[in-house]
Amino acid sequence: MDHSAHHTSTAHDHATHEGDHGHTDHAMHQGGQGRASWATAAKATLHCLTGCAIGEVLGMVIGTALGWGNAPTMILAITLAFVFGYSFTLFAVRRAGLDLKSAIKVALAADTVSIAVMELVDNGIIALTPGAMDAHLSDGLFWSALLGGFAVAFLITTPVNKWMIGRGKGHAVVHAYH
Repeated sequence: MDHSAHHTSTAHDHATHEGDHGHTDHAMHQGGQGRASWATAAKATLHCLTGCAIGEVLGMVIGTALGWGNAPTMILAITLAFVFGYSFTLFAVRRAGLDLKSAIKVALAADTVSIAVMELVDNGIIALTPGAMDAHLSDGLFWSALLGGFAVAFLITTPVNKWMIGRGKGHAVVHAYH
């Protein structure tokens, strides 16, 4: 359903996230204890995955273009994955009216564990895939290892996010600002 033609961006954001609250809203109002839905956890994980993927691919492109070795390129890619991962949440809560200092605290609380798990799994898979670390951006092996790593990271991070949201942590803290 396209809300953008009939609502402001704030109304659109609220309408888009109303469905997120279904199983977690009651839990969060009861001291953060309760059950989070798999849909909410998957949506939070996809949110993190998007920021991580943008940052990681950008870091690998930059590192490769500059002729850097594997270690500095991987460090840049992971750093940018965190930067972009945090920025998605930061911009969303700033748009909701939170001051910068508070928005940074919310982004750190919401995303740190999720991004860390995602990056650990994804980069671990890339490192363990024979030849992937030496593959170039034009090689199918590079992209298949990267995308496969993201897919496995999504599957592993989603239950982590579900557990955290059910306890009022992780992305649960963001929902207070929608």
